Amino acid sequence: MKNTALTNIHESLGAKMLPFAGYNMPILYEGVNAEHETVRNTVGVFDVSHMGEFFLSGPNALTLIQKVTSNDAATLTIGRAQYSCLPNNDGGIVDDLIVYKMKEEEYLLVVNASNIDKDWDWISSHNDLGVEMKNLSHDYSLLAIQGPKAVEAMQSLSSIDLSAIAYYHFEVADFADFDNVIISATGYTGSGGFEIYCKNDQVETIWNKVFEAGAPFGIKPIGLAARDTLRLEMGFCLYGNDINETTSPLEAGLGWITKFTKEFTNSENLKKQKEAGVIKKLVAFEMQERAVPRHDYEIVDANGTIIGIVTSGTMSPSMNVGIGLGYVPTSFSAVDSDIFIRIRKNDVPAKVVKLPFYKK
Repeated sequence: MKNTALTNIHESLGAKMLPFAGYNMPILYEGVNAEHETVRNTVGVFDVSHMGEFFLSGPNALTLIQKVTSNDAATLTIGRAQYSCLPNNDGGIVDDLIVYKMKEEEYLLVVNASNIDKDWDWISSHNDLGVEMKNLSHDYSLLAIQGPKAVEAMQSLSSIDLSAIAYYHFEVADFADFDNVIISATGYTGSGGFEIYCKNDQVETIWNKVFEAGAPFGIKPIGLAARDTLRLEMGFCLYGNDINETTSPLEAGLGWITKFTKEFTNSENLKKQKEAGVIKKLVAFEMQERAVPRHDYEIVDANGTIIGIVTSGTMSPSMNVGIGLGYVPTSFSAVDSDIFIRIRKNDVPAKVVKLPFYKK
């Protein structure tokens, strides 16, 4: 079990620690609902240092990224980031990731913790272009400072105007008295804020200064359990649940990051799938009675016939209603379609809704 550079701090704060993607990670501090509300209303901090960081550089770096990712990285300018995915050869997804354009001919790829080795091998296997690749996942720490008060709470720690960093843009700047920190206006919560990439030997000092600066704003540490409820309220996909090696980006509603203006891994087959139309879709649903849908629960029709499975589900802390995602045949995918979730032999009614679940 690997530790992050902040494991001792989490333990000293009384966090409930559990294995996650091969790391010993803080899952809870005071409770999911309280932590969830902190991020929705003020500001909270996640240690997500388990995520992977690959640096690709050289004259063919963009060509390699274009070859292995579904989105069009050619549209990136320095200081911009892009959500994308790595399609496999069979119509599924190797991983989803964020691509950062650091400099001309230099990119940062941020990948899921559970897929670091798999992604590295996959991208490396396509690198017949002489691109210099560095896996610096074990050198970097990552803090997600999320919530509507994040900009205000953190402004004293940097000389740059944090409010001027647009969504999915970033700056490499001073932060908490360290230079060359990546300050990225990204996150997985839908409540605004930043993700801070720094070196492992800097993160404890940065963590302490972040909490000092954020104290007047009620800043709190947040565990991965609340990260999951926050992302689900926004309908953000979780790799391993909502997307995997067998789900196509088009089925998952990720057509917006699947650009056929270029060729990429399996693009020809995905283009044919788009033209023919998908036969199943990832849908969002709300329970019509008080019940909690869970991962792998069966989705059934009015006759009790199994039509799909729940990929993610929870009781929404913001809305106090059961919400979930799941794959169903396209005929059940329209908004307001009636479906049922089989919970302990009971078929509980649910309705297909438009994302996000949580509207600010």
